[in-house]
Amino acid sequence: MSKLPILMYHSVSASDNESRGLTISAFNFEAQLKFLKSKGYQSFHFKDLQNLKKLPKKSVIITFDDVYVNQLELAVPLLKKYGFKASFYIPFQYVGGTNNWDEGEKQIMSLEQLQSLDSEVIELGMHSFAHGNYKSMSLEQSIEDFKKSEEFIQTSGLNIHRTLAYPYGKYPRKGEEKELFFNLMKDHNIDFGLRIGNRINRFPFKNNYEIQRIDIKGEDSLRKFKLKLKYGKLKLF
Repeated sequence: MSKLPILMYHSVSASDNESRGLTISAFNFEAQLKFLKSKGYQSFHFKDLQNLKKLPKKSVIITFDDVYVNQLELAVPLLKKYGFKASFYIPFQYVGGTNNWDEGEKQIMSLEQLQSLDSEVIELGMHSFAHGNYKSMSLEQSIEDFKKSEEFIQTSGLNIHRTLAYPYGKYPRKGEEKELFFNLMKDHNIDFGLRIGNRINRFPFKNNYEIQRIDIKGEDSLRKFKLKLKYGKLKLF
């Protein structure tokens, strides 16, 4: 089985002073891409995995949640510069608006901006309709969220891969609720579901709906990034 680290990012800033938490500076992000390039890492989209049984030794998936305009302005040029792909996950209700789910003021890409993205570089995926916490939602609420997501996809004309990044990394984790939620995923032909977990995946995945991502923080040093890339969850930092 191959090792597959999946990196999770959110907002990108031109200012080094804002590189903390869910916001990473363009300088730090470029340093990480430069390191990946120097070590011979190859990036993948999730659609690339569906016909593969084994990956190259140094493989990585780069993901961004929330499709902020700053990702288009700052992350996409750097991805192109270093020859990497990434997957962007859309909270459909907020396209063209701001991150109102956490009372923020960051601009979300418009439909036109999403349509302008080069599909060879950026794979688009799902991040729920209303950025809801699936763990705290009833099955009926989840069904309605999926329905609205499908309606948006059908009317937008966007090429959306059937990968769902769970908002906040949350989903029903036990018993019948988990089974019913995963059956809902299957009914909507979802191929992959992404949690957080901060561990390195083995590919092929043990469970396509519990794929783990590594949370890259804005304040992470390059040394810490290298350790996360290698080990995932760090207990000493």
